[in-house]
Amino acid sequence: MNQTKYIFVTGGVTSSLGKGIIAASLAKLLQARGYRTTIQKFDPYINVDPGTLNPYEHGECFVTDDGAETDLDLGHYERFLNVPTSQANNVTTGRVYLSVIEKERRGEFLGKTVQVVPHITNEIKERMQLLGKSGDFDIVITEIGGTVGDIESLPYIESVRQLVWELGENNGIVIHLTLVPYLSAAGELKTKPTQHSVKTLMESGIKADILVCRTEHELSDDLRQKLALFCNVKREAVIQSIDASTIYEVPNLMLEEGLDIVALKKLNLPKKAAPDLKNWNTFLHRLKHPKQTVNVGLIGKYVELQDSYKSILEAFIHAGAANQTKVNVISIHSEYLDANSAKEQLKDLDGILVAPGFGGRGIEGKIETVRYARENNIPFFGICLGMQMAVIEYARNVVKLKDANSTEMNEETPYPVISIMEEQKNVTDKGGTMRLGAWKCDITEGTLAHTVYGKNQIQERHRHRYEFNNEYRKQLEDAGLTASGVNPDTGLVEIIELKNHPFFIGVQYHPEYKSTVANPHPIFVSFVAAMVKHKK
Repeated sequence: MNQTKYIFVTGGVTSSLGKGIIAASLAKLLQARGYRTTIQKFDPYINVDPGTLNPYEHGECFVTDDGAETDLDLGHYERFLNVPTSQANNVTTGRVYLSVIEKERRGEFLGKTVQVVPHITNEIKERMQLLGKSGDFDIVITEIGGTVGDIESLPYIESVRQLVWELGENNGIVIHLTLVPYLSAAGELKTKPTQHSVKTLMESGIKADILVCRTEHELSDDLRQKLALFCNVKREAVIQSIDASTIYEVPNLMLEEGLDIVALKKLNLPKKAAPDLKNWNTFLHRLKHPKQTVNVGLIGKYVELQDSYKSILEAFIHAGAANQTKVNVISIHSEYLDANSAKEQLKDLDGILVAPGFGGRGIEGKIETVRYARENNIPFFGICLGMQMAVIEYARNVVKLKDANSTEMNEETPYPVISIMEEQKNVTDKGGTMRLGAWKCDITEGTLAHTVYGKNQIQERHRHRYEFNNEYRKQLEDAGLTASGVNPDTGLVEIIELKNHPFFIGVQYHPEYKSTVANPHPIFVSFVAAMVKHKK
């Protein structure tokens, strides 16, 4: 194949219909047929990236190997395809405008009036084709965030219109995802919202090639025929996307509906071999037929919104399937935990994970949680801030450094066992200024970390400003805390653990970002195994 083909995924009627899951499922099927496929997401908000967004606003911020702070949909892309994404896979309106304004300041537009069309749309089209022009992919799927008809999505929709026209026949297609709601009072599914949505898309000059209909009930043949007629698509291109018990079922559902076949036909590409989903279905079988159940407490401060810890929840699904264990995640708000309530809320758990986060809210609850897990021999796993809380707890209660803390919570602490990195001290901008992306870590042999990974060196993704303060390392190690993983270039501690404990590990990085269906993350797999053992 010499020319890269493009598939654009737009959404209508309502947001949160699952464009990312449909895009990832189609990509999985095309990949399983032997096509080199990638997915990118274009987000219409004006933040340059989601790094400065509160998790309540937009769910978790996903980090790539090259240090891009991106939309959580990129996590789905990686989990489904088992291929790392990069800076190029996520673009926001903020980044597009920033780039155009910088070009204007440099005089690159030679005195022209800078406008949405053509300057903003040209920038968008250029970025839409970046991955395609790399020569690494046969098919690039582009998900357009937001809903058709939104003011902020208009430049993207116009860019798609231009690009489909420029690419020519059979080189670019549009999949439109809509909702077919069920009215219980009338006892029927309604097609009118989808008709209006497709009409709105056509007003922008785009004809949907494939219609994917999200629904809670089966679409009848008559209904599909009606949608095909009124929405100007072929009957075979009306695809049903019915509610599934897990997102990992969606590729199989799309295979049954023939989404990949229709897309390949429209792109004038051969079907190649039938999709090889053997490993995927083995995972699904293990996920659906667990042999036992464990309860893990997820202690965080954004627990009201599930998407705040999306990658952690998915990593538990992958690790649970690997252990043939159903992992019940019980979210507990750290703000409402203290020495008295901790025992009551944590006593029935098989394991405890203290989640990442920023700022001082709910910190003492996390420290009490670590203490409870350490003193009661409950399997414990701390991620990023969770690892830092484990260090503070140990410093306070074992080394007896009263009021030990992180300078993030208390700049005047007498014992700053967690402190800001030197190079961060003068940073005033908050966006993209942390330790981000993949960093190396050397692991000491004979430690729990070495048993978990089976390697002497790993690379994991980071997203934080504050670090283990090496001035206290000897004191903490002499008291029994093991620093089992260290960055070879900076000497910064990456992993801490305790020896005489069933499972106690804290990591400065975010292992959940690298867990996929094909490669469940080893720490999560070991943690689930430790919980199973502890329960028995």
